[in-house]
Amino acid sequence: MSDIKIVADLKESEQSRVALLENGKLTEIFIEYNFETSRTQGDIFKARVETVVPAISAAFVSISTKKQNKLEPHNAFLYLNENEQTAHLKPGNELIVQIIKNARKNKAPRVSARISIPGRWLVLVPNNDEIGVSRRINSNDERKRLKQIADTLSAENQGFGIIIRTAAENVSEELLRKDLASLLDLWRDIKEKYKNTPAPCLLYRDTGALGKVLRDEVVEQIDEIIIDDKEEFENAKSFVERFFTKQPDIKLYNEITPIFEYFGIESEIQKALDRKVWLRSGAYLVFDQTEALTVIDVNTGKFTSAPDMRHTVFATNLEAAEEIARQLRLRSIGGIVIVDFIDMDFSEDKRELLKSFEKFLSHDRLKTRVFSITQLGLVELTRKRERPDLKSILTRNCPICGDNGFVEREENIAINIKRFIRKITAANNSEAFLIQTAPRIAEYINQNFIREWQNEFQRKFFIKGVPGFIWNKYRLEYQGTLEKLQEKRD
Repeated sequence: MSDIKIVADLKESEQSRVALLENGKLTEIFIEYNFETSRTQGDIFKARVETVVPAISAAFVSISTKKQNKLEPHNAFLYLNENEQTAHLKPGNELIVQIIKNARKNKAPRVSARISIPGRWLVLVPNNDEIGVSRRINSNDERKRLKQIADTLSAENQGFGIIIRTAAENVSEELLRKDLASLLDLWRDIKEKYKNTPAPCLLYRDTGALGKVLRDEVVEQIDEIIIDDKEEFENAKSFVERFFTKQPDIKLYNEITPIFEYFGIESEIQKALDRKVWLRSGAYLVFDQTEALTVIDVNTGKFTSAPDMRHTVFATNLEAAEEIARQLRLRSIGGIVIVDFIDMDFSEDKRELLKSFEKFLSHDRLKTRVFSITQLGLVELTRKRERPDLKSILTRNCPICGDNGFVEREENIAINIKRFIRKITAANNSEAFLIQTAPRIAEYINQNFIREWQNEFQRKFFIKGVPGFIWNKYRLEYQGTLEKLQEKRD
C-alpha cells in the first residue's frame, strides 16, 4: 500500500505547482502558469472559424483576441467531420470548442467540437448519447451496477452522454446524481454565456492545478495534503469533504522556507531536467528527447557488485526499468519511447525484465503499451501524451546557441526569484533590495513583474542585469534603506 502525499505550492499568483509523492519519492509534478491569456486542456471557448483547409479536413479557429506570447498563435486547430456541426463549417462561422491538446513548441493547440465536462465521478458529454464505464474498474458486478445507473441518468437527461470515471467505483447512486446535477448547471451557464458574448472568447476555464489533481489524477486514497495558501487550503477542505469517502489529513504550511524547498522537491525538479539520472547502484540513465520520440540509454556505470556479468546486466536493467517508469511520469514524457537496455544473452532474463517493466508501468494512470525486446536489447513503448512534458514547460531554446541547447524559461526564473524575495522579506524589515541576475532576465522582470511585486510586498526592489551572469542564477547584492541603495546605484 503506497503512502501518497500531495504538496501544493500555490502562494505565487503567476504559477501553481502541485507535487505527488509516493512513499516519499516525487513521482509527478503538475505546473501551470496563471497568466491572464494562458490556455490549457479542458478550457472551453466560443470560437470563430478563420480558415478551412479541405485537403486535410481541418480548420483554424480563433479562440482568443490576443496571443499568450509571441511564440504561441491565438488560432487553434480543429479537425472537421467530428460531427454534423463541423462537417460544413465556413470562415466566419461560430461554434463551441474545447482544447483537447495543449500547444506544443510552435504548434497551435488542438480543439474539438465534442465537449466533455469532468466531475469527480462522472464526465458529462453534451449533444451526445455516449454511455461508458471506465475500463480501470475491474469488477464485472460493479461495472454492471454503474452501467445501469448511467443508463438511467442518460434516459432522464436526453441529449447528454455520461461516462463513469474510475473514482466512481463503489460510490452510491445518490452521490452520482449530485455530481451530474452540478455538471448540468455548469453546462447551462456555458450555453448562456455563449449566447450573450461575442466570439472569440473564453466560456469556461477548468479548475486550478490542485483541483485538477484531486479530481483527475488521484484514484488511490491520499494520506496527506499540504498547501501553502490559505484560500486554496479552504477550497481543498471543501472538495475533500464533498467527494472523498476517507478524508486525508489536510495541513496549511506557514513556514518562511518555500514549501517545495522545505520538502526537497525543488532540487528534484532540477534533476528531472538533467539528461543523466544516477541510480542507487551506480548505474545511470541518459534521456534524449526529440520532436518524434524519446530515447533512454541504460549504462552500468559504477555498478560492479553482482557476482558475474549476467547478474550485473540483469540487476542494472531491472533497477533501470523501475526508475524509467517513475521518470516517464515525473517528466510527463508521452508519445514513442525507445529504451536501450543493456544486451542480455538469456531469453529468460529478457522475459523477466519485460514482465517487471510492465508491472512498474502499471502504476501509471496514463495508458502505456510495451512491445517486446528486440535482438539489440531495445524496448519500444508508447505512452499517452496528456499534457506538455516538463522540459517544454520549464525550458526553451537557448537564445545564444539557438537549437543546439536549452535554458530555463524567463518566466520560471522570474517566479523563482519572487519566491526568493518572499523568503528574504519574511526574515527582515529592510526597505529596499538589489538583486543581480542575467541581463535578459532582469529586463524581463522589470518589464512584466516589478511593479506588481513592489505592490504585493510593499518594498522597493531593483533588479539589475550583470553582463556575464549565468542565465538562471541570481543573488542578493544589497538590502537596507532606500536612500543608501540609491547612493550605491549612483
